[in-house]
Amino acid sequence: MNRKQAILGSVAFFFAAPFIVAGVIPALLTGWRFGGDASATLMTFGALLIFAGPAPIAPTQRLVVDGLYRHTRNPMYLAVVAIVLGQMLFFAQAVLLAYAVGIWLASFMFVVGYEEPALRRRFPNEYGAYFQAVPRWRPRFTPWRAHEQAPS
Repeated sequence: MNRKQAILGSVAFFFAAPFIVAGVIPALLTGWRFGGDASATLMTFGALLIFAGPAPIAPTQRLVVDGLYRHTRNPMYLAVVAIVLGQMLFFAQAVLLAYAVGIWLASFMFVVGYEEPALRRRFPNEYGAYFQAVPRWRPRFTPWRAHEQAPS
């Protein structure tokens, strides 16, 4: 895959997934109306989560274990959930908490049922060490490096 195809794929994925999951559906659920009396602190934290969530995506020919992937195996899914949780805090709309949990559950089932087994098959040597050393959802505080040994 060349650079142009990767960019076009990333743009298409953005409109097919995060834009709909973290944009259109929350808008339909809330109308982007503020729910209750959200404190300035919660609104600020919500805004930070919304802006921290966006992340690029591109198909890969190698196992990606750098950048955000040095901290967690699933930064893209976490980014979408973070955006929705940020919207929940910013707009004080509890319905978005239930929606975020649903997104996470769907992501969990996809990751465990398809993505991880596929990566084990596609990258049998590299993925095992990475899987052992880098958490699925909870980010590591110190970035993992491919030469590190997995914890025993």
